[in-house]
Amino acid sequence: MTDQLAPARLQTTASSSGASATAQFLSKQRDQAPTTDPERVSALAGELIEAARQIIRRHRVTYDEFDALKAWLIQIGLDGEWPLFLDVWLEQTVEQVANEERGGTKGSPEGPYFVPDAPRLPADATLPMRANEPGIPLLFQGRVLSTAGQPLPGATIEMWQADDAGTYSQFAPGLPEWNLRGTVVVGDDARFSIRTVEPSPYEIPTDGSCGRLIAAAGWHAWRPGHLHVRVSAPGHHTLTTQLYFKGGSHVDSDIAGAVKPELILDPTPVADGPGRRVGYDLVVDPV
Repeated sequence: MTDQLAPARLQTTASSSGASATAQFLSKQRDQAPTTDPERVSALAGELIEAARQIIRRHRVTYDEFDALKAWLIQIGLDGEWPLFLDVWLEQTVEQVANEERGGTKGSPEGPYFVPDAPRLPADATLPMRANEPGIPLLFQGRVLSTAGQPLPGATIEMWQADDAGTYSQFAPGLPEWNLRGTVVVGDDARFSIRTVEPSPYEIPTDGSCGRLIAAAGWHAWRPGHLHVRVSAPGHHTLTTQLYFKGGSHVDSDIAGAVKPELILDPTPVADGPGRRVGYDLVVDPV
């Protein structure tokens, strides 16, 4: 399957994806004032620099290797790939630290492909998609609950995903603006029922600086297919997570290292038509 889908994925270039991700991140940051005090900056930056120095000493880094690093760091900025690099290799650790005391559904990084203000949809909804959208139909059902097990009516689920070719709307050419993106408002019983298609595994863009790192290190660039959800409810912490599929390609070797056992779905065939269905409750922690 992955070989058949590769040509479509190559349409998502590092340049276009990086530019879109950078623009989205900078737009979000404009609304956030810096809050880190100088002592915290000194501690974090100082330890980061010292850790880099220790790596240089331990591995006897040469000037040729150092110059290659400088060239790569410069190029990753020119490619607009800092959001991609940080999201793929570091954000999952920040997320784990930030949410380690929470008892609800496990979190995951937001990633670079979130776009706010997707179309609002009712609790029983179909994500916006093209006519005859390629892929296996998927019915995703469940409830939004508090950690005490109480239903949370009026909660919202922002959902976004790659399509059957592994590409995201607004980050790849030729897709409708809100393809496979929506904001679902759950019902009075806190239930939701969302019709979509199963997302495909995809490679992160490999024609830029992140791809050069992956090639030089002999890694693969694949992420398993996943659904992104961002759950908000009054009086509760926002949950951001990714849901994967049992038996899916690269679930056990995600380039981002973001898969958690609790987030793996196990869909079953629907009884009266094509596709599969899965039930999964989304549980959020009180503030």
